[in-house]
Amino acid sequence: MNERLILLKDISGLGKAGSAVNISPGYARNYLLPKKLALRASKGAMRQLEAHKEKIEAQHKAEIEKIKATAKKIAELEITISMKVGEEDKLYGSVTSHTIADEIKALGIDVEHQKIVLKEPIKELGVYDVEIKLHPEVPAKARIWVVRA
Repeated sequence: MNERLILLKDISGLGKAGSAVNISPGYARNYLLPKKLALRASKGAMRQLEAHKEKIEAQHKAEIEKIKATAKKIAELEITISMKVGEEDKLYGSVTSHTIADEIKALGIDVEHQKIVLKEPIKELGVYDVEIKLHPEVPAKARIWVVRA
């Protein structure tokens, strides 16, 4: 039996803030409600949501603008990662999302490594375009140069 909730924040794969969704009771009880990401859908909560809808939309727009600014900063960065190499320019080890996140953080922008999309770790010297999922509506690309240390 599903539980009806109103989302207070955008949740990837679930819905946008302000939308009513049906969720399994365990997910609602153990995650969404304790973290104040959702409210139980009731007539009072629906009325309250309608009253605050403009405020929620304004917050959403402000958040998107902030994320777009961060995406633009990331696109402008020159991210160079120095790695030791062996024969035929093969890297000792590899460049992972953790390595990239640490390098971006060193340049002044905080990005969680889970948001960096790598199909597989980088194991050769070169230039790579890496996708960063800052928000479902705002894609970001980072250009990374992997060079000889």
